[in-house]
Amino acid sequence: MTNPTGHEIAEALGLLLRRSTRTGLHAQLTDGLGEAVDELTYPVLSGLARTGPCSAADLGREIGLDRTTVTRRADRLEEAGLLRREADPGDRRATLLVLTDRGQDAVRATRQRLAARIEDSLASWPADDARAFARLLRTFVDEGPFQG
Repeated sequence: MTNPTGHEIAEALGLLLRRSTRTGLHAQLTDGLGEAVDELTYPVLSGLARTGPCSAADLGREIGLDRTTVTRRADRLEEAGLLRREADPGDRRATLLVLTDRGQDAVRATRQRLAARIEDSLASWPADDARAFARLLRTFVDEGPFQG
């Protein structure tokens, strides 16, 4: 027995989750925010905004990159003053990546741009449908196959 709804959602999610889809979106969202903020470094900034201070290894697990890649991208962001490294108070041998105020501003700007793009794409929808979509998507994310 097939589940056409499940297949339709899975296909749409596959398109959304493609690396090329995310990379293209990140390139658009980071345009003009400075040389260090681009489609490659944005996941590091955004991930740190979600997790708070953490090690490169922990951040890598959060954003789906290896520690070495996170470290290289963090170097660029640190040189630009968007993040800093601090000793881990729980383990002085370890280093935490921490967003600076400028890094937080960059994340805030990209998230505002994303929200505006989403609003624009929903502008032709009836307002009740857009609100229902937002509510149902949140429920799906919280209770669906991606939790945990």
